[in-house]
Amino acid sequence: MSDFLDHDLEMIDGSTTTLRTLTGDGRVLVVNVASACGLTPQYADLQRLHTDHDGITVVGVPCNQFGAQEPGTHEEICAFTEERYGVTFPLSAKLEVNGSGRHPIYAALCAVADADGHHGDVRWNFEKFLVSNDGSIVRFKPQTSPADVL
Repeated sequence: MSDFLDHDLEMIDGSTTTLRTLTGDGRVLVVNVASACGLTPQYADLQRLHTDHDGITVVGVPCNQFGAQEPGTHEEICAFTEERYGVTFPLSAKLEVNGSGRHPIYAALCAVADADGHHGDVRWNFEKFLVSNDGSIVRFKPQTSPADVL
């Protein structure tokens, strides 16, 4: 099993968990999210994926590294996602997915190439990583609809 699944992940409510805990016997879709992006409407599809498919847990990772499109506080992010999109899936605390402050989980995720062979830095908001409980990772471009990751 991959140890990146066991890295601590601070959640937006201040609690701490791991991807291993979140995957359970299934899979987790890790998505860097932002509230002021052209792709923000994907929140609705992410919520549907989370509620309609047993064995899939969506985890939103607020990140302000792309065009400063997630400037809000944790409270503002929660209020926005709940009121606008009815989000009930877990959200992490805001973190960095690229650069010297990149979270260790994203170091492992970014090592995997997508279908076009891109690996390395996350390119934009709403890039998706489907992680199985055995540590295998499938990477999807930001524009990929959440409905197309299964």
